[in-house]
Amino acid sequence: MNVQTMVFGNKGDDSGTGVAFTRNPSTGEKAPYGDFLVNAQGEDVVAGIRITEHLDAMGNEFPDCHRQLYEVMQQLENHYRDMCDIEFTIEQGRLFILQTRVGKRTAAAALRMAVEMVQEGLIERREAVLRVQPAQLDQMLHPQFDPTAVYTVLATGLNASPGAAVGRVYFTADDAVHHHDLGESVILVRPGDLPDDLHGMISAEGILTSRGGLVSHAAVVARGMGKPAICGAEAVKIDLAAQRFSVGDTTVHNGEVISINGSNGEIVVGAVPVVTPEPSGEFDTLLAWADEFRTLGIRTNADLPEDAARALHFGAAGIGLCRTEHMFLGDRLPIVQRMILATDAAEEAEALEALGVLQKSDFIEILAAMDGLPVTVRLLDPPLHEFLPDVESLVVADAKGELDDEGRIVLAAARSWQEANPMLGTRGCRLGIIKPGLYRMQAKALIEAAVDRKKAGGDPA
Repeated sequence: MNVQTMVFGNKGDDSGTGVAFTRNPSTGEKAPYGDFLVNAQGEDVVAGIRITEHLDAMGNEFPDCHRQLYEVMQQLENHYRDMCDIEFTIEQGRLFILQTRVGKRTAAAALRMAVEMVQEGLIERREAVLRVQPAQLDQMLHPQFDPTAVYTVLATGLNASPGAAVGRVYFTADDAVHHHDLGESVILVRPGDLPDDLHGMISAEGILTSRGGLVSHAAVVARGMGKPAICGAEAVKIDLAAQRFSVGDTTVHNGEVISINGSNGEIVVGAVPVVTPEPSGEFDTLLAWADEFRTLGIRTNADLPEDAARALHFGAAGIGLCRTEHMFLGDRLPIVQRMILATDAAEEAEALEALGVLQKSDFIEILAAMDGLPVTVRLLDPPLHEFLPDVESLVVADAKGELDDEGRIVLAAARSWQEANPMLGTRGCRLGIIKPGLYRMQAKALIEAAVDRKKAGGDPA
């Protein structure tokens, strides 16, 4: 049996109750923060039954209790060496502290508090680094749904690439590009993902797929671009012919607005307000302190020169994996398809030569960005049919009489390269046996790039 003394904040105008934080949990500012009500119980404050007053207003009603509360808040923060969340009651002019705990805070507040508490001598640098979670730092780099926004989640998928985006739904890459060029914000919605969707992904604010996982093409490319993406949203049933998708009884048509949160996989119909955090000076300060204590160097996954430069800015100690297949997309895709569809060795060699020039240029820029740091390059790994249009789409187009002679050649090639299990099929060394010129071209481009960097005074590693 527990026997507990009770105090009551609703005994009249000489009583009250409130909730206080020793610092602002939203911004991290070192200033008392909270709500207060005269002649009320705790439920009136936390449940929103009555309109609360700011903590400062308590000084007008109960100046002595207000001063005493601030003294206790400082005492508790010094003891716990952290921001405290405090519940208190005033009963007939006497202050009672009901409970305290370490308070919850936003990512921005966590970062600011950690750095400022070190500067105040409250905690050591190592503890400050450990208090800020990697996910909180990640939030500082990507747009997010406004935490004060109220919305209803339609469905959820895999949080494939962090950040939030709002835009009009379009179901083909060409439509995404067209409406982007008209000035619209676009969300590209696809059943799965194909390499020839890349131009649509570039134009889109965010990507949503009903199939695929965290390492699917859409997820990997979106992360590389820094675009929000949700993959594997199985509840989203896409009807490409009707240009719409449905979740239960809700249907979203072509051109209608949705919001996606790639940080947690939420899909919302309509526009949710989005806020874009700006990394503060505390961000760089904390990363510098982390460098003092870390025992491991972190290498990035970077496939393009701009990705390598961005990763270096955030402290990457080299590139752990450079996937060269991502250099084959976009405006280079037709060259790759020309190589796949080549009918003789000369035509294939010509396409490989064109790709080699582009590859060498990319390698030079990547090695320059990571000068003196190790770079691990993976030669082309996926099955070649991933660089061709979807067989099913081509078959439908052929049945409708929409394919010309060139389209039928592409269909035949796509069927020829199609595999039941691409992950165990023609990739890696097996691809190198079928297309030996491919890896010779890539190796030559990389070696020549390293030699050119060395001649230019660089230090490729």
